[in-house]
Amino acid sequence: MSWKHPATRLTLLACLIASAPYAAAKDTQQSTDQLAPEAATGLTQQQLVQGKDWMVASANPYASEAGAAILKQGGNAIDAMVATQLVLGLTEPQSSGIGGGAFLVYWDSSQKALTTFDGRETAPFGVTPVLFQNDQGEPLEFYDAVVGGRSVGTPGTVKLMWYTHQRMGKLAWNKLFEPAIKLAKDGFTVSPRLAALVASEQDSLKRFDATRAYFFHDDGTPIQAGETLTNPAYADTLRQIAERGASAFYTGDIARDIVQTVRTAPGNPGVLSTMDLATYQVKEREPVCAPYRQYDICGMGPPSSGALTLGQILGMLSHYNLAELGPDNPTSWRLLGDASRLAFADRGRYMADSDYVPMPTKGLLADDYLSSRATLLKGEQALASVNAGQPAWDHAMRYAPDESIELPSTSHFAIVDKDRNMVSITTTIENGFGSRLMVRGFLLNNELTDFSFRSHNDGQPIANRIEPGKRPRSSMAPTIVMENGKPVMAIGSPGGSQIIGYVAKTLVGHLDWGLDLQQAISLPNMNNRFGPFELEAGTAAAEWAPKLEQLGFTTQVKELNSGVQAIKLDGKNLVGAADPRREGKVIAQ
Repeated sequence: MSWKHPATRLTLLACLIASAPYAAAKDTQQSTDQLAPEAATGLTQQQLVQGKDWMVASANPYASEAGAAILKQGGNAIDAMVATQLVLGLTEPQSSGIGGGAFLVYWDSSQKALTTFDGRETAPFGVTPVLFQNDQGEPLEFYDAVVGGRSVGTPGTVKLMWYTHQRMGKLAWNKLFEPAIKLAKDGFTVSPRLAALVASEQDSLKRFDATRAYFFHDDGTPIQAGETLTNPAYADTLRQIAERGASAFYTGDIARDIVQTVRTAPGNPGVLSTMDLATYQVKEREPVCAPYRQYDICGMGPPSSGALTLGQILGMLSHYNLAELGPDNPTSWRLLGDASRLAFADRGRYMADSDYVPMPTKGLLADDYLSSRATLLKGEQALASVNAGQPAWDHAMRYAPDESIELPSTSHFAIVDKDRNMVSITTTIENGFGSRLMVRGFLLNNELTDFSFRSHNDGQPIANRIEPGKRPRSSMAPTIVMENGKPVMAIGSPGGSQIIGYVAKTLVGHLDWGLDLQQAISLPNMNNRFGPFELEAGTAAAEWAPKLEQLGFTTQVKELNSGVQAIKLDGKNLVGAADPRREGKVIAQ
């Protein structure tokens, strides 16, 4: 592929970004004998967006517009978060919604305080250790567990929105529902992404009456891009929550219908109860922060592994001069890849819901521990093997490695209001279309399959085993970057356990390699979690396979569909960027 580019100070911008199926630089020129990137991939070019007063960056234009509408009316970041999430649940239902959960990292500018809110789904009180095992005690096949009621956890998103709005919201609660209710009644245009995903999931989506009726025509054909889709059932559900608050969702007819749908799912019923819904609680938790260069990288602690694993990766990398090495140096990617492998080994052994299992949270981020782990990276070849370390810990028990699967889906968005309150939120129903069960216009999560299907391995307990009321471990990594005690960036991504690598790559690209925010996001993805180096198909990342294999890695060329959204405070101004791999949009004033 031939490309013409203006000079840049970074070779990788010429060899990676330019060769990717999307363009990041505003003045990039293309050879006339090649397809335009957007024509080849269906993606549009993304540019940095500038703003002064406020900004919202989400994975769907309708959702960004809803958040922007609230900010224009004088709402704050929490108000806009509610409106944005409600529309995402309508226009991007495969990724998140009121049938799922979320993690919110929040900077309160008036209090000068950073905090996090845990709206993660919980395991029903009726679960047992063998929920995801067959009669012989062996783990079920993943999709046998996912599709149906067995995988559904107690949703947390509605309570998260209600809890944070009651404390910090500015506009009336019911006002925030107006954009989503109107769009659900009048209809929205089905995007190419949603249409393609419905088409790819026909067998599982057609298994249940409500889901089949919504996503397919009477003749059985799936909805098509460009069609107008209405959802009056969702509009009615939102109207009830708008009028009565979170109790409308967690008690009464809506709660009973959720439980009925889960417990009677054909072939794969679940154990969710009205008691699970009625007793669900959001938890405010201290953020987990890790130093990196002159910054503090802050995010969601357990039950998320996001901030801890990201903090470990960056903590190890801080011992190496990545800026001097540069992005076109295989050593940079060797360090990134093996630091990630070491962090993921710790993640698999130690990380889970710390309300249920003791965790060496401080030990995993201790300077001396990360220094010792960083020394393992000093060679010139990929690590031959990787094992979990032994961080300082006042609890003697050692856990067995986890075996849970966490597939890509989810959504992330960021908001900054005129008072400089900042929201970084990652929201999910887990796998694409969740459990595939739909009730009252929204899909239910399959979050319980984020637990290990085994409870023990060779007699050792697995930290992330399923237990009643427990929250499954997550990789969601909503992040706020701090400098000198002040926020400078909100960032995060969807993508299952690959989320951590997407965020790490973007931060290194921006903070170490000097790429602007859009260039760092658009940089082809190269992740390593468990050994093989995953290289983003259709981009110049695939061309790195021989170089990485010479270093001793195995490689896999595959789809790595990140969805990074980010907003940066740049003096008195705001700068925002959206991942071109999805349908993101940044709106600012």
